Amino acid sequence: MNELTFASSNPQEAYRISKLLQEKKIRKIAPRIYTNNFEEKPSEIVKRNILEILGNLYSGAVLSHRSAFEFKPTSTHQIFVTHSYTKKITLPGVTINFLRGKGPIEGDNEFVPGLYVSSKERAFLENCQITKKSGSDSKTLSIPQIEEKLDDILLVHGENGLNDIRDKARKVSGKLGMKNEFEILNKIIGALLTTKPARVLKSDLAISRAAGLPYDRKRIMTFEKLFNSLHNSQFKDRPEKYLSLNSFRNFAFFEAYFSNYIEGTVFEVEEAKRIVDTGVPLPSRDDDSHDILGTYQLASNRTEMSKVPSTAEELIDLLQERHRILLSSRVGKNPGRFKEKNNRAGNTFFVDFKLVRGTLTKGFDYYKVLTDPFARAAYMMFLVSEVHPLDDGNGRIARVMMNAEFVNQAKTKIIIPTVFREDYLLTLKKLTNEEDPEPYINMLSKVHNFSKKLNFENYDDLYKYLEDHNAFFESDEGKHLIVDD
Repeated sequence: MNELTFASSNPQEAYRISKLLQEKKIRKIAPRIYTNNFEEKPSEIVKRNILEILGNLYSGAVLSHRSAFEFKPTSTHQIFVTHSYTKKITLPGVTINFLRGKGPIEGDNEFVPGLYVSSKERAFLENCQITKKSGSDSKTLSIPQIEEKLDDILLVHGENGLNDIRDKARKVSGKLGMKNEFEILNKIIGALLTTKPARVLKSDLAISRAAGLPYDRKRIMTFEKLFNSLHNSQFKDRPEKYLSLNSFRNFAFFEAYFSNYIEGTVFEVEEAKRIVDTGVPLPSRDDDSHDILGTYQLASNRTEMSKVPSTAEELIDLLQERHRILLSSRVGKNPGRFKEKNNRAGNTFFVDFKLVRGTLTKGFDYYKVLTDPFARAAYMMFLVSEVHPLDDGNGRIARVMMNAEFVNQAKTKIIIPTVFREDYLLTLKKLTNEEDPEPYINMLSKVHNFSKKLNFENYDDLYKYLEDHNAFFESDEGKHLIVDD
């Protein structure tokens, strides 16, 4: 038996419903609506089944305006349909707003039996109507929301997709008498395609698109959450205690060694040290050897590592220049240039290559507000890692950018030992997929505290300390680093 039963003019069906009521197998939760669900509140049942209710009780109605995009009641429990009259009907948990207008036309689809849904073109026109109400009580989405939906079409389907929407909307507007609404829609689409003035646009995303710097909206929301956590937290001050050139270079070696190990470039420590000391690659591993050398070349140069960006343009220049140094021997990886095709890691897709510059530029707005060195370093590292602007070397460049923040302020840099690799990657993934910044921040703070304990003056002593703390073990082989504050 279905969860809902609807009143019927059929005598046999009416008798069946009456009998079920007498036997207390169903209950009435709203006019002409019955259910066999005795556990949930009527409002919950109605909200979950509102589209089926509309189809059964108001056959021929068209789910329209904002509801044609949302397919559910608003946060104030409003749903909007076009029908043959204007009326409000209040059910438990939902208010149905009937708007007088034309019934289903060509292109509108029957979503459930009896209920149609506006075509995409019709829905865009309906949402361009002028309305006095705003927010969740409004029958229309806001203009910025409409712009963002059109921008999504442009991103996925290109200019042809957006032009197709415009061409179909022009025809639909004639059938619905929505010439004024089409003019509004046409101006927005024209601005997105840069064929009309951008001043008509309202949303940051659409304005950035028209300016040639579109960005990844979902990633910016994640950056905002990380920013809020960092901005509203206090972090321990960890000044750099060992300032000699020898100390800086010893740290840089292990920084390069562990950073490459995270990316799967595995050497014995002695092999990597010989490569760095001599500048001579291993004959059988030329590319991997140059990866170690390139990372060390960056990390060991105090002047280079003191540079931090003051503008988004400087950020982009720094990323490209450091990438050129890092991968100077790997011509096929386009050193010094942003990616020209999309990249991924497993099931994680990084920022679309067309959105890299815009996303870095928009993400920089949060970075420039941060003042604490740890907060700036943590944000910068995730920004670069998450955008993944390069064909290769993204993780290493992200960690170089992180440590440059510390060098600039004479604070202890961070190394992420092999034994901590899994924690590092898992917390990055959690921030990406679940938008939860706290595990990432806690992980980075813990490994920063460990790095503070290292004495970089003597290479042999430093190596032994790392060895004693299982720093070179895979995380499933050795215990985690435990260092008290």
